[in-house]
Amino acid sequence: MGKFVSNTAEFFEFCEKNEVEFVDFRFTDIKGAWHHISYRMSAVTQNQLDFGMPFDGSSIDAWQPINKSDMILKPSVESAFMDPFTADSTIIVICGVYDIYNDEMYAKCPRSIASKSLEYLAEANVGDVAYFGPENEFFIFEDVKLKDSPNESFYKVDTEDGEWNHETDFEGGNMGHIAGTKGGYFPVAPTDKGVDLRAEVMLILEEVGLEVILGHHEVAQGQHEIGIVYNTLVEAADNVQKLKYVVKMVAHLNGKTATFMPKPIFGDNGNGMHVHQSIWKDGVNTFYTEGNYGNLSDNARHYAAGIFKHAAAVAAFTNASTNSYKRLIPGYEAPNILTYSAQNRSAACRVPYGAGAPATRLEMRFPDSTANPYLAFAAMMMAGIDGIKNKWEPVGPMDEDLFELSLDEIREKNIPQMPATLREALEGLIADNDFLKPVFTDHMIDTYQHYQFERQVWPDEARPTAFEFKSTYSC
Repeated sequence: MGKFVSNTAEFFEFCEKNEVEFVDFRFTDIKGAWHHISYRMSAVTQNQLDFGMPFDGSSIDAWQPINKSDMILKPSVESAFMDPFTADSTIIVICGVYDIYNDEMYAKCPRSIASKSLEYLAEANVGDVAYFGPENEFFIFEDVKLKDSPNESFYKVDTEDGEWNHETDFEGGNMGHIAGTKGGYFPVAPTDKGVDLRAEVMLILEEVGLEVILGHHEVAQGQHEIGIVYNTLVEAADNVQKLKYVVKMVAHLNGKTATFMPKPIFGDNGNGMHVHQSIWKDGVNTFYTEGNYGNLSDNARHYAAGIFKHAAAVAAFTNASTNSYKRLIPGYEAPNILTYSAQNRSAACRVPYGAGAPATRLEMRFPDSTANPYLAFAAMMMAGIDGIKNKWEPVGPMDEDLFELSLDEIREKNIPQMPATLREALEGLIADNDFLKPVFTDHMIDTYQHYQFERQVWPDEARPTAFEFKSTYSC
C-alpha cells in the first residue's frame, strides 16, 4: 500500500511498465470537487512535471477573473496511481495550483493550503507530523429523482433497505429481508445486501494505494462505511478524494448510485466523516500522557479546546452544506455537544478506548463529507494549534449519554454546541478567523464565505419546502 512512485524518474519507469496511454492530472476546487485534464502519455515530458501545465482558472467557481485566468497545475508525482475504471491504461496524478501573478502556490488551492498548514505546524514548534484518519460514511441508492423549479420541488430516493419497500413488488418476489429505519448496524446477509459491493470497493481501494481495514453496513437504511488506515494530513485528504471516486464509480458500474450527502433520509441517521487526529514531534506522539484521563496529554486537551473555541468558524469548513446541519440535530446520534469523552460516542470528541502511546488520538465526530477535506483538516489543525498556544481547557470530560440530555439540560449545564445552521457557521467564520490567517489569506476566507452564502445559504433559505406547505398552508 502507499506510494507507487517517489520521483519523476520512477514515474516514467512505472508508466512504461504499465503501458500507460493517458495521464490524468487532477486538482480540487474550493468546494472539494475533483477536476481533471487528460494528456497523452507521449506528450508528457520531464519539463511539464517539473514546471506544470497551464489551464483556465476563470472557469473554476470562485477562482480567477477572466483577465487573470492563466494558472499552472503543479503535479505531485508521488500521488500517482492507476485509474481502475478507464478502458485505456490511465495514470492519475494529483496536482496543486500555482499562481503566476503572485509567483507562489495559489492562495485558493485547497491542497496548497493544507501543505501550508503543515509548514505552520513546524513554525509554531508544536509538531512536525500531523496524522489524520477520516471515516467517510455513505449511502447506496437504487434510484434518485429530484425537481427544483419555481412552483414545484421534490426528491425521492430508493434503497432496497428502505422500510417503505415491505409492500413493493420485486421481480422474483419480495423476500422481506429489509433493514428498515435505524436497523442497519452489522446485520449479515441477506439483510445486508451490500456485502459484495463493499468488497469490490475495498479491493479497488487497495489497487489505488489505500490500506483498507474493514467494511460494514451502517445504522441507516442503505448506509455503509469502509475503514482505511490514517495518513499524514495532505495524504489523508488525497485519500478521501480517492475513496469518494472509487465508491461512486463502483456503485455506478453496478447500476446503483452512491452519495456522501449528510442527511438524505428524514428520520434516520446521517453520514458523518469522523476524523481521528494526532500531532507528533521528533517521533513522539504529543497527544499521549500515560495515566491521564484517556491517556490524553495537556496538548491533546488544549488542541480539542481550540477546535471547540473556534467551533463555528471550523464548522464552516467541516460541515460545509446546509444539509450538514440536518444531521446535527438531537435524536440521530448527532455529535453536536462540544465536549470530550473516552469511549462515549455522544460527545463531539471521542477518545478511542485503550489506546497506547502510538494510538492515542482525538476523534472529532461532527465533520461530514460535504467538507473539502484539505480545508477541513487544515482548519481543525489551525484551531487546535491555537488551543495549544493559549492552553485552553475544553468542557468535560463528560461520560454520560449526552444524546439523552434535553435542550434545557444542555443550557442549564452551560455546555457549548455546534452551530445550528450553515449561516451561523459562516457568520462565525466572518467574526473569528485570526487563528486561520497564518495559512488562509483574507481573500480566501472572504471568497469562501461569499461563495457559500451565494451557493448554499441564500438559495436554501429562499425556497419553500413540502413541510412548510404542510405546516403553514392552511393557517
